[in-house]
Amino acid sequence: MQAKELEFFKDQLLDAKEHILQNIALAAKELGQLQAQENNDDMDFASMRSDAMIEQVSSDQQKSELREIEHALERIRNGSYNTCEMCAEKIGIARLKAKPYANFCMTCRPLYEKSH
Repeated sequence: MQAKELEFFKDQLLDAKEHILQNIALAAKELGQLQAQENNDDMDFASMRSDAMIEQVSSDQQKSELREIEHALERIRNGSYNTCEMCAEKIGIARLKAKPYANFCMTCRPLYEKSH
């Protein structure tokens, strides 16, 4: 992969990282506001708990994606960025454009997902 392409993907990953960090901070703020609300009845409490659970699931998913982005940035640093972690073949540019933090080529991705 050429240096210009690596820089493009690094910028994509850093932008995605910043966006996720902002989302996580906003979700934490909203969760704090939900917890501070006064619950006047059981319906208010149930609604607040439901909203809090949704925020938590979303935050967990974003934290998982953040870990994948950090891993991809590390792979850029160590020179293994566009190499499939399963078969060691190159990951296609189209795949990386769709998912810049992809660890597996299109052949290995379903095999990995099936085993996990």
